[in-house]
Parts: sequence; C-alpha cells; structure tokens
Amino acid sequence: MDEERLARLEERMRRLEDEGEIARLLASYGPFVDAGAAAEVAQLWTEDGIYDVEGWHMRGRADIHAMVESAAHRSLIDTGCTHFLGPARIVLEGDEATAVCESLLVRHYDDGYRVWRAGANSFRLTRTPAGWRISRRVTRALDGGPEARDLLLDNTSRTDG
Repeated sequence: MDEERLARLEERMRRLEDEGEIARLLASYGPFVDAGAAAEVAQLWTEDGIYDVEGWHMRGRADIHAMVESAAHRSLIDTGCTHFLGPARIVLEGDEATAVCESLLVRHYDDGYRVWRAGANSFRLTRTPAGWRISRRVTRALDGGPEARDLLLDNTSRTDG
C-alpha cells in the first residue's frame, strides 16, 4: 500500500471514529439527564460550555449541573419523562465539529405519555484531551417559527470533507 493511500485510509478512519464518538456523546444526554445524573450531564460540555434552551442560558459545567438538580427538572423526572435526541447530522472540521438534530421531551401523565416539547438543536463541539465535548448547544422549540428552522440548517453550508 503506498503512503498516499494509507494516509487517505487513516483520515477516513479518524473521521468515522470522530463521528461515532460525537454520536455517542449526544446520545448519552437523554439517559443521563433523565436519570438525574448531574455530574455526568455536566461532563458532556467543555468547562466553559454554553447551553441555551428556551430562555434558560447556562454557562459552564456548574450551571448545567445546577439545571439537572433544579426543582423544575426534578419535577419532570419524578413524574416520568424522556429526553430523546434524534440522529444528528455531524460535520467535522479538524478539532471542531457541528451537529444538528431534533429532540423530543415526552412526559408521563395519568392517562399515558404525550410529547411535551419538540426542539431543534444546534451543537458546536470541540476535541479535548478527554475526547469530544459540547462547547455550545442551542435548542429552540419547533413551534412553526423561523428560529428553530434556522437551527436545523445551521451546519448545512459546511463540507463533510
């Protein structure tokens, strides 16, 4: 195998590994947040990471940790809910990446389960010594307005390499 071909193969393998790691990172949010695992949720972000969701602007792991332990969040998980993030469109750019996906928050009621919120999510991710971490997440309700739709198109202008 010539050196150029080997280098291309290694690059493709690195890209697949990065995409897989990012997909696993994003998929872990729902189970961690629904379990009330505040430390684990906070560790998904960089130290100074941002989470901006419907008027709740968190900056840093301590804010994200506090959100998971908040009375509002505890009431959700204590009555039964699931935070589900759908498959993400991931675009890699070296040690930075973007990901876009939709999410559902499903709540338990006496007569069954209902979707309580559907959201559009845009992520910025950074490769750290500990692996990929979220540096910024913005979530907006899919309520027919343009802001959520714009988030869904957020990384489409970037190339997949």
